[in-house]
Order: sequence, then structure tokens, then C-alpha cells
Amino acid sequence: MIYLRSLLFQLFFWLWSIGTAVLMIATYPLPRRVNTWALSTWAKGLIWGLRWLADVKVEVRGERPTGNALVAPKHQSMFDVFSQFALLPDACFVMKKELLMVPLFGWHGLKAGMLVVDRAGHSTALKKLVRDAIERMKETRQIVIFPEGTRGVPGQSGDYKPGIAALYRELEMPVTPLALNCGSHWNKGFLIKPGTIVFEYLDPIPAGLKRGEFMRELQTRIDTATKALEDSGV
Repeated sequence: MIYLRSLLFQLFFWLWSIGTAVLMIATYPLPRRVNTWALSTWAKGLIWGLRWLADVKVEVRGERPTGNALVAPKHQSMFDVFSQFALLPDACFVMKKELLMVPLFGWHGLKAGMLVVDRAGHSTALKKLVRDAIERMKETRQIVIFPEGTRGVPGQSGDYKPGIAALYRELEMPVTPLALNCGSHWNKGFLIKPGTIVFEYLDPIPAGLKRGEFMRELQTRIDTATKALEDSGV
């Protein structure tokens, strides 16, 4: 049954995603809020598909940010990204420059005002990231940045990158860590394991900590809460 459910969802995922992406071309000349609504609708459709086709429920714990915010999630699955369009009012992701080359996806990212970072740019790229983030905050958005930079596997702690520390310092804002267990149900392969995907928005880390202290606190909170979710077997 798990193979059949996975196949049904994968078919739905690609048909729904490609169809939505094509229709979203019509949002280009329209205000960005129309694009935001379209992304949210797409993400809600994926949550529906997971529930009814793959037998995967989505549960949200903790207090979701609603105004200007910095959100730092664990990264285990593509769903870590898609879900936030449905769960946050106006998510703004930090995305790597290479994704702009992906047909439709890259174009929609630009229209949605995502923060594009060139990983090869080092300090120059970080400075641009901070400048762009300040501009996005004028629109009251939730900036979502994956501290690990790339997807990992359940039970593994990744290498936390400096981007989140730069935003934390320069924006002088609290950071909301986000623990999750997406990888236990949908990681990088074809199969999707039934159960419950939990997104746990943890208490914000207050602004003003020194870099080293902040990074240790962030990694400890995310990894500890994520391990607890994985060990719970939901």
C-alpha cells in the first residue's frame, strides 16, 4: 500500500505543481500579493495531497510568526520549503542563485521577492543578503533561512552556516527556530512514509546575543527538538 500511496502522491505532486506554475505566469504583471496567494494555494494543495493520498497528516505546534520575523528551520525535505507558504502569512526564503536557472521556479522566486544568495560570493554575498533582507522587512515578511544550507537526513546535525548569524546581527531581531520531522516521512526518495509531519515553532531566541552564543543556542534548540520529534515516532 505504501508504494501505491507514494505513486499517487508523486503523480499528484508533479501535475499539481507544474499546472500551478504555468498558471502563475499570469501573476507576473499583477501585485505581489496575488503571487503570494497563489503560492499559498499551491502549498495547501500539497498538504491536502499528503493527507488524502499518502496518509501523512501535518501538525503545527508553537506560535507561528505573523509580523516581521526571522525563521530558522531544520532542513530535511523539499516539504520544509513548500509548507511555509501555507503556514506563514508572507514567507520570504533565502534561496541559492543556482535555483534561478530552474524553469518557472526561478522566475516565480524573483516575482515573489525571494532573497537570492550567491554562495561563492562569501562576504560580498552576505552584505547583499543583509541589504535585501532590510528591504523585505519593509513589506512585513517572515524571512526563512535554513541554517544548514542544504537538506540533511534524519538524526544528523548539519553544518550551520554564517548567513543566519549575519541576519540576526544586522537586523537586530529575535530568531524563531523551527524543529520538524519531515525527513522521517519524505526525504529525498520516492517513498513517503505514513504518519504525522510536525512543525514545531520554538520560542524565539532574543536579539543581542554574541555570535558564538547565538549559533550554539540555535543549533542546540533545533537539533534537540528535532531529535525529540524523530524519537517520538509520529
